[in-house]
Amino acid sequence: MELLWVRHGEPERIAPGTGVRADPALTPLGREQAQRLADWLAVESVDAVVCSPLRRAVETATPIAASCGVEIEIVDGLVEYDNDSDHYIPMEEMRATNDDRWQAMVDVRWDAFGADPPEVFRARVDATVAELIARFAGKRVVAVCHGGVINVIFGSVLGIEQPLWFEPGYSSLSRMFASRTGIRSVASLNELAHLEAKRERP
Repeated sequence: MELLWVRHGEPERIAPGTGVRADPALTPLGREQAQRLADWLAVESVDAVVCSPLRRAVETATPIAASCGVEIEIVDGLVEYDNDSDHYIPMEEMRATNDDRWQAMVDVRWDAFGADPPEVFRARVDATVAELIARFAGKRVVAVCHGGVINVIFGSVLGIEQPLWFEPGYSSLSRMFASRTGIRSVASLNELAHLEAKRERP
């Protein structure tokens, strides 16, 4: 099967201190990114669209599913490692300001900001991927999720132990081939051409 892993579009910033789980919507730019990707994927034959339950992922998946003529299926196992956080600060902002939370992410000290332990997160993601491969054998499936999820998935294929080793762009597309026998390979990583170009149906 072919799995097309999509990071959500740009989400709104939610400052700390809300007291409730942060579940940001997409910004106007994020909605544009999602639509551009949807238009790009409309040229391909997609059998299913699965999605993290978080709002930024669902709002990214919605135009993709519409353009491909399929329904969205919510998969709880695709949520991000910090899905219970009361704030959402874009990673690029944390990196630019050398935020303590950014350094904790890099150092894999996820307990410092109340996230799932890396080994728990990896086990959940690995189990979810195995389930998708078993269910959709021979199909092409778009999976809309989060940067950390994509890091773990492709890191497992490439033998990279660091849970966060690259930064997928907003609405980026990364492709992998997988079989039920356990063979997985990387076809592409961090595709962003859809943000600049258009494809026409043959």
